Amino acid sequence: MKIDKCKKASFVVIGKEGSTSDGEGFIQKLWDDANSHFGEVQHLAKKDENGNIAGIWGAMSDFSRSFHPWEDFCKGLYLAGVECNDDAEAPNGWTKWVVPGYEYIYAERENEDTFSEVIKYLGDNGLQLTGAVHDFSCPQTGKRYMFFPIKKL
Repeated sequence: MKIDKCKKASFVVIGKEGSTSDGEGFIQKLWDDANSHFGEVQHLAKKDENGNIAGIWGAMSDFSRSFHPWEDFCKGLYLAGVECNDDAEAPNGWTKWVVPGYEYIYAERENEDTFSEVIKYLGDNGLQLTGAVHDFSCPQTGKRYMFFPIKKL
């Protein structure tokens, strides 16, 4: 597994919010809802220099909405959405999160073990998780990544 490091300033995600309290399969239901209503937020999406959508995020936070890691890595909030311009306002039925800036360790999500493998890598390298892990999908390549915050900016 290839692990990289980057810094990402605070950014906005507008999406469909749910919680682990919503039961099994809640994340897929959020994505189904977000994807089927994407036209409602498409115009708010941040674009790169070529006019492509900047990113699709599965942002996560603890229940306090402080962007701390999920409790026991299995209880928290999830926002299935798109990266938007900072001044964008969420339409009715959508939720806006402002994700703090962090330095991240990230890895392509190649299998279901990516999370545990990167958590082990952090420990093996004396690094600590300082916030909630986020899922990222690159619209241009279709590749999926997991972002692990290691230092708040």
